[in-house]
Amino acid sequence: MIAPRNVDQATPTNSPETGLRSHPAPTHTAICYRMEPTKRMLCGAEFKYPNGVCAAGNGNHMPPCLLCDQTHTAINLEKVHRVALMVTPQATGDVTDQAWEAISTIRAILKQQATQMAVTSQTIFLRRAEDEAPCRTLLQAYFRERMPATNFVVQPPCGGQALAIEAWAVGGDDAEIQFLEPGIVTVAYDGLRWIHLGGIAPSPSVSTAYAQAKQAFDEMARRLDVAGASLQDVVRTWLYVGGITEIEHDVERYRELNRARTDFFTEQEAKGRMSVHREGLAYYPASTGIGMAGRGLLVSCLALQSQRKDLRLLPLENPLQTSAFQYAHRFSAKSPKFSRAMAVVVGDYVTTWISGTASIVNSESVHLGDIEQQTEQTIDNIQNLISRENFERHGVPGAGSELRDLAKVRVYVKRPEDFATCRAICERRFGPLPIIFAQADVCRSELLVEIEGVAFSRFNPTAVCSRGGA
Repeated sequence: MIAPRNVDQATPTNSPETGLRSHPAPTHTAICYRMEPTKRMLCGAEFKYPNGVCAAGNGNHMPPCLLCDQTHTAINLEKVHRVALMVTPQATGDVTDQAWEAISTIRAILKQQATQMAVTSQTIFLRRAEDEAPCRTLLQAYFRERMPATNFVVQPPCGGQALAIEAWAVGGDDAEIQFLEPGIVTVAYDGLRWIHLGGIAPSPSVSTAYAQAKQAFDEMARRLDVAGASLQDVVRTWLYVGGITEIEHDVERYRELNRARTDFFTEQEAKGRMSVHREGLAYYPASTGIGMAGRGLLVSCLALQSQRKDLRLLPLENPLQTSAFQYAHRFSAKSPKFSRAMAVVVGDYVTTWISGTASIVNSESVHLGDIEQQTEQTIDNIQNLISRENFERHGVPGAGSELRDLAKVRVYVKRPEDFATCRAICERRFGPLPIIFAQADVCRSELLVEIEGVAFSRFNPTAVCSRGGA
């Protein structure tokens, strides 16, 4: 196979080799309507860039049909255009064929946007660990020096494919993107600077969960330092844990990860690089701790820096659940240090990063053995967490979201036989939405499903909730 290259992409003006800025709009008009977004958010019926081009339909020439199933959401944040993509190839051919189908689909979607786009972060869900090498080779050949912050996670797609890809892309005249080193990408626009870190893994020679987590967290701190940031700036983490519920020296591996995370946060706070308590609230990043195949660990994170006066970070807790960091000792020697969600309130919109959520009420797992009820309860928990009533409970009236404000979700299903039931419920509750379903163990052996996502909604500080909190 000939290595793919981005040879026919529109060339950005005033662009350094490792950055992106001031992009001319595409000039061709061929449209593949199969590539129309599943959702458009925060832009009304039509969004126009400063050059007058509508974001809703112009693009370069592309194949009229591609083999992959895809869904994507287009989000317009002031002068910046973002796209969340979920791409799943057909379950035919070898992994290289499927990977190229997925890359071609992503390329087609992005070339149909009204501005030059760059993929900034991506997670590749793999059926087999040995497929990482050919996928990595193909992606590096395609992206070259503009490789996104990338995670290769062995969590088999539930549809039987060799892989599935979740990707985030950004573009717009106000966007400045830098690829600082492998696994570190920064995106700056309108006084905000986002930092994407991906693919953080301990040495293969390190085997215990605590030692793996310590080494990975130390590397995360190093990469943040390279980007001119610290743990104080982190709003979201992802922790993929091999053998998450397996016992290691009489202790569950997830509990050992929690112990290492607590020790790391304590160490960073002692160094002045993190403040756990701010304005009377516990400020822990939103997070997902989820299983993957093998016995390794993979970590990624998202950080935000800004001097904007109208920006507020708000850690959210669920009124239906005990805060994870307040769990009783019997759940973990040192409790999981994360918030149920982290909301970024800036200007007239809210972005809410939702942590991995499961069928837990207060601190107890509920609906044991019942995938239908666990899925319903998990979605109920998300709905309550992001609601306007809960934002008002947290002191921010006029903010909040509904399920329809979700831009994308990931659904982790423990048992393959539960996939069809879980998918039917998610499609009914969420409606049209980019979703990836992956097989993975959840952090408690009795839990059958976990869901995470991100919501975008408008913020109206003068609004008053129509009813009281639950």
